[in-house]
Amino acid sequence: MYNNRFSKRRGRPPLFLLFFIAMVLLLSVVVMLLWNAILPSLLHVNNISYTQSIGLLILCRILFGGFRFGSQPGRRFGPSNHLREKWMNMSDEEKAKFKNEWQKRCRPRQQPPSSEDKKEE
Repeated sequence: MYNNRFSKRRGRPPLFLLFFIAMVLLLSVVVMLLWNAILPSLLHVNNISYTQSIGLLILCRILFGGFRFGSQPGRRFGPSNHLREKWMNMSDEEKAKFKNEWQKRCRPRQQPPSSEDKKEE
């Protein structure tokens, strides 16, 4: 059974590679069409070709790290449960102290009196 499971996966990489290439080519068409439809009239830039849109996608991948499939180890998006777990394990006294400390930190600071206020006195 162990070998059978991995033998089925051997046929998938070419299929995955074809799917990935097809998606990049399709996204390139979408980028090219959106660029040519919106940006020339909005920002007065030139139209781009299909190969330039592929290059733009690659550049965006390098700069912004897109095209992520599945979860990446060590990368988590969204809120962490660390503070929630810490809060649930606190006693009532610790919760009150924690709230008080954050209220002190988040309270708006008082503005120093302006020069106009001094003149009125």
